[in-house]
Amino acid sequence: MLLEKISLFDTKRDFFLFLFLCIFIASYSLLIEYNNYKNMTRFDSQLIEATVLKQYEKTKLTKKGRTKSYQVLKLKSDRGFSFYTIAKKSFPSTKGKKVKLEIFFKDITFYEYMTGFFVFSKVLHIYNNPTLKENLNSTISNTHENKDIANIYKALYTASPLNPELQLSFSQLGISHLFAISGFHLGVLSTLLFFLFKTPYTFFQNRYFPYRSYKLDSFSVIATLLFFYLLFLDTPASLLRAYVMLLIGFILYDRHYKILSMWTLFLTVALLLSFAPRLLFSLGFWLSVWGVFYIFLFLIHFKNLNKVWQFILVPFWVYLMMLPLSLYVFGNFSLYHPLSIVWTSIFTIFYPLSIVLHLLGFADVLDNYLIWILNLNTDGVILKISSTLIVSFIALSFLSIWKKYFAYLLLLFALLIFIYAVYNVT
Repeated sequence: MLLEKISLFDTKRDFFLFLFLCIFIASYSLLIEYNNYKNMTRFDSQLIEATVLKQYEKTKLTKKGRTKSYQVLKLKSDRGFSFYTIAKKSFPSTKGKKVKLEIFFKDITFYEYMTGFFVFSKVLHIYNNPTLKENLNSTISNTHENKDIANIYKALYTASPLNPELQLSFSQLGISHLFAISGFHLGVLSTLLFFLFKTPYTFFQNRYFPYRSYKLDSFSVIATLLFFYLLFLDTPASLLRAYVMLLIGFILYDRHYKILSMWTLFLTVALLLSFAPRLLFSLGFWLSVWGVFYIFLFLIHFKNLNKVWQFILVPFWVYLMMLPLSLYVFGNFSLYHPLSIVWTSIFTIFYPLSIVLHLLGFADVLDNYLIWILNLNTDGVILKISSTLIVSFIALSFLSIWKKYFAYLLLLFALLIFIYAVYNVT
């Protein structure tokens, strides 16, 4: 059995006690959410404050055959739930701003309350006092002439949504994950902060506190900085998963437990879903979890490979493993899609370099390279795979934890889907 045991679960009794505790906490968390839902829907309307996450224009034909245009808004309320509403075509741009509005409930179920819903509303006030995030986004916009480039950097630094055209283009290129802040970005930031902190710390440590542990102190400082960054971004689900996993991983590592284990991922998912059951319905959260799952799966079965080969093969493995899930959820595929392996490797250099360039006042140095990527002909196909196929793939993924034989079957499964996708786009 390749699922490593750690001392936290020396016996089955320990494991089931932990599981029972998680179920108890999750039940209590759901009870709190349900109480909030009942209070929210007690009356026909409610006054709330929310932040506009997305805003775009939509056009439809009326029953009389006329064209009608209006604004679609996606908002996140201060109470934690997200929802969609509409406004007149003339409604001003409020993306990223905070608004006060009256929302009119009609047959909203608890499931819809947890996952997102549509309501009619009336905007009562737009708060024009810029937030720290708005000021940063404004600074980014002023340093880039191209609006799409500015949108890319705002997505990278402040988790602002990409416009629909960029989302489609990046989805067909297979690089959407690079512009949605997640564990990948947290890892790059952690590494950057680690090296920036090391020189000044060791300078003072050697002179004033040689008894202190650099490992513990550096992690404490970096974890604190990342925590405030997480709050600044309004805790995106995928980044929250990565941050909690970072904490759990360090605790296990500091106590000499193996951290590259499915148990680390299990602990992270179980604790997060217990305290924040809304994550159960978050697509970004689950895609983030599956990405880590397949990395661990590779390291479990191919841990004896040379480290250089592991470094080379992991991106190919993760790409093939995530492809079925990507096609099932998004369905976009083009001949450029497999090159996401290369783009991901380049991004590990681009991301920290872009941060340094923005801080030094050379924000537009890399703009031409991004414009070149945006000008690629990414025309592809919509390629959906069936629910039966994806359930089979997931089931085989779990079986692969215990037997290497199943891991090879899983790889063959993913390769066949890849060949099928390439065949349909050529």
